[in-house]
Parts: sequence; structure tokens; C-alpha cells
Amino acid sequence: MSRYRGPRFKKIRRLGALPGLTSKRPKSGSDLKSQLRSGKRSQYRIRLEEKQKLRFHYGLTERQLLRYVHIAGKAKGSTGQVLLQLLEMRLDNILFRLGMASTIPAARQLVNHRHVLVNGRIVDIPSYRCKPQDIISTKDNQRSKALIQNNISSSPQEEVPKHLTLDSIENKGLVNQIIDSKWIGLKINELLVVEYYSRQT
Repeated sequence: MSRYRGPRFKKIRRLGALPGLTSKRPKSGSDLKSQLRSGKRSQYRIRLEEKQKLRFHYGLTERQLLRYVHIAGKAKGSTGQVLLQLLEMRLDNILFRLGMASTIPAARQLVNHRHVLVNGRIVDIPSYRCKPQDIISTKDNQRSKALIQNNISSSPQEEVPKHLTLDSIENKGLVNQIIDSKWIGLKINELLVVEYYSRQT
């Protein structure tokens, strides 16, 4: 299944706010109406919606998300927590969290177009897994700097998560540590996502 390229507002009306997909938010009444129309939701549907929420927020294909679930399942610790940490440490997500891009798809485009450096080297793979002490910066040309600077200045002045540090003057970001789950700004029950996949196999 390929990456979703359809209307974004349709997804947030159904699943709720997905800041990584779009900065738009559903009207407070629209969620209630859709729930009233749908009646009682089955356990399968609840698990499916949580999985879809995760997938659309991070902009993943079905195959990519399944691969992350398998990696998280083999790691030490809670599979759900490890899964969220893996997704949060992706380069496209780090750019979004730093405010260097307005959404995760916009961050992916910056990376694909080779505007972003990690530790002084161009990285053009959005799924690149960042590590603590990685320095995220822009390519040393006017266009790259202007793109990132515009994004930083126009992004809402939300607090940068504690696992990251932003130097808005130098257009640089630093990964301090692996993210703590309480800093993940998405209302999601990751255990239901793991459960969804465990019941598929």
C-alpha cells in the first residue's frame, strides 16, 4: 500500500488532530457527529483507527510501519514505547519537531531535495535514524538556509521537546537524547497498534 496522498482534512476529521500530517484541526463538533453516525465501535475498529492515526501522523506506508513494529518487537523494553521512539528519531520527524518544517511531508521533501545535513554530511533519506549528539543543520547555500529560516520563523512558538535543542540563529538542531514517551505530542494508544499487528499474524 503506497503512501497516502489524498485530502488530509478527510483523515483528521475521522481520526482527530494529526499535527505531523497537517496543521489544520477538526472542528470540535465534527468528531462527535462522526461517532454518533458510526454507533458502537468494534474492538477491531478501535485498534485499526489507532494504527491509522500512527501511520498518517508519521506519513508511513503500511509496509514501513509493519517493519518498525517487527524491529520494536525484537528490542528490549515495551514494544509500544520502542515503536514510538523509533518513529520519533526519524530525520523527517526531528526536522518537524525542531520547527524546521511545518509538517512531516514538508520535512521529507527538504531531506529528499538534499537541503539537510547530519553531522556535516548531506543525508537524503527521510527515514534516517538520528542518534543522541547528532547535529542537524542546513546546506551552506542561500536557498537551503532561506527555506529553513522561513519555516522556523513562521512555525508556531511551541516548546521544542526536551530531547532536542534548536539554535534558531544558526539554523541548527541537536539531538540530546532518545525521546521520553511523555514528549510525544500525539494522543495515541501504542499498545493497541501492537495488538492490531499481533492479531494479523
